[in-house]
Amino acid sequence: MSTMAESQHAADSRTQPPAATNIRKERLLLAVLAAIQFTNILDFVIIMPLGPQFMRVFGVGSQEFGLIVSSYTFSSGFFGLLGAFFVDRFDRRTALLFLYTGFAIGTGMCALAPNYILLIAARVLAGAFGGVLASVILSIVGDVIPYERRGAAMGVIMSSFSLATVIGVPIGLYIATEFGWHWTFTSLAGISALILLIASQVVPPIHGHLAQAIVRNPLETLKFMLENKNYLKVYAFMIMLMLAGFTVFPFISPYLVYNVGLEEGELTYVYALGGFCTFFSSRYIGRLADRYGKQRVFVYLAFMSTVPIFLMTVLPPLPLILVLVFSAFFFVLASGRGVPAFAMITASVESKNRGSFMSFNTSVQHWSAGLGSFVAGLVIVSGSDRALHNFGWVGAFAVSATVICVFLSKRLVRVEENLS
Repeated sequence: MSTMAESQHAADSRTQPPAATNIRKERLLLAVLAAIQFTNILDFVIIMPLGPQFMRVFGVGSQEFGLIVSSYTFSSGFFGLLGAFFVDRFDRRTALLFLYTGFAIGTGMCALAPNYILLIAARVLAGAFGGVLASVILSIVGDVIPYERRGAAMGVIMSSFSLATVIGVPIGLYIATEFGWHWTFTSLAGISALILLIASQVVPPIHGHLAQAIVRNPLETLKFMLENKNYLKVYAFMIMLMLAGFTVFPFISPYLVYNVGLEEGELTYVYALGGFCTFFSSRYIGRLADRYGKQRVFVYLAFMSTVPIFLMTVLPPLPLILVLVFSAFFFVLASGRGVPAFAMITASVESKNRGSFMSFNTSVQHWSAGLGSFVAGLVIVSGSDRALHNFGWVGAFAVSATVICVFLSKRLVRVEENLS
């Protein structure tokens, strides 16, 4: 009987449609990549709500805490630039596993850091691997997932941010409150090690880009990245997209507390609901982008997002329920436009250059986000009651940057070859 069953199973396997098998493999790969990205994002975002603990334990002020946050971002930007010189010389699987191993070690060192200085060093190490890791994940999606399904794939990858917000941050905060912040990073490092083991079994060799690879020295690579006209269009698009978001995002929490009148504890509801909504909306937006076109869906989302972006910077004191409604629309539309945007970006570069380009573009992304926060900080004034003034002007700037993104998106050119 067992022999007959095995024969039947073998026959079913032989008659299994190749397309169905490939789609299942794609889904499994995307699930692993999303899990990796989940830990990568959570490692960054968990720092901000842990601020009060760090300031109390290490006896530091807001500026010193700001360095804990920015050390990761600056490290990601710097090493992302370095990664652009080398990442396309390796199999994507090899690069992914190596970078994720370094990221897990950096996160583990955060858990072991006994003082402020060593925590900064650990954040630099985690950022050095985490920034390039994100670019490799996007490169794999660009190499493996056909363009007609890539919007949905990007929706899956970007939903990891929602999971980090809805699940990761509350659990991380609970662990930190009950056992101390060290255990938050210990748990994250342990989860990363488990996912690394799974990834080593699931992610296949991805080396199609190596057949057409052109070996350049770092200076030639940098020159190529800065002289390619289509790449320059993507950099401009990315800069404005980050300015359209990160001039507003970092200041939403203090504005809701000091201007709108929310309690600090109520911010959990804001981010939990926003993350819950975007977990589903990002996938739906990805399918819309595949069906109706990435650029078209981006344009609609960009224009629609201008309304909640500006409203969130001028909200008067409101009941919590109304704030939740406005903020949910803000999260869905402001983050949703990134799904078709990144799908377009991955198609703006050939596979043989995609790793280097995405790594370089990640640097542009991180530095632009830092620039957005810095510029907004120069405009916003904190009053004696800690209320934020001039935030509406920042909202108007974000709206203008969004409109510019719409025009820049029409200049992006799909140049990738058909690898399927």
